[in-house]
Amino acid sequence: MSGQTQEQKQQQQKEYNEYVKQVTPTHNLWANMGKAFVTGGIICTIGQFILNTCSNYGLDKTTSGSWCSLILILCSVILTGLNIYPSIANWGGAGALVPITGFANGVAAPAIEFQKEGQVFGIGCKIFTIAGPVILYGIFSSWVLGLIYWILKLWGIV
Repeated sequence: MSGQTQEQKQQQQKEYNEYVKQVTPTHNLWANMGKAFVTGGIICTIGQFILNTCSNYGLDKTTSGSWCSLILILCSVILTGLNIYPSIANWGGAGALVPITGFANGVAAPAIEFQKEGQVFGIGCKIFTIAGPVILYGIFSSWVLGLIYWILKLWGIV
């Protein structure tokens, strides 16, 4: 045996559980959802401003959307490079990570972090460590859904 009595083990387990409770951060779900809503709303408002500005300069809807995406991605990459976007994402949670800006951050952050390892083994190998699964499963799920749609169309259901 280990030399400890059952009572000592229970006391030790109780102390450990109390310690875990003390060091585990508590999260307020409603506050986190509010922060995500505000952050995502600000990003979307900036995107709408870009769309409206492009439209005011005479660009069509498709071209305005392309410019909006490019500008939002550029801003996200610049803010990631200046180490500002991680703070925004830390505060805003999913509100900063879900839009196209979060995806751009997910690609730029590993590229910046691993650039010291070189172009091939650093940036080339590590750039999609965060965004790679999103791209992979996004393409795979769209392929599966397309296949299901095609089969349903062959059967005359759709």
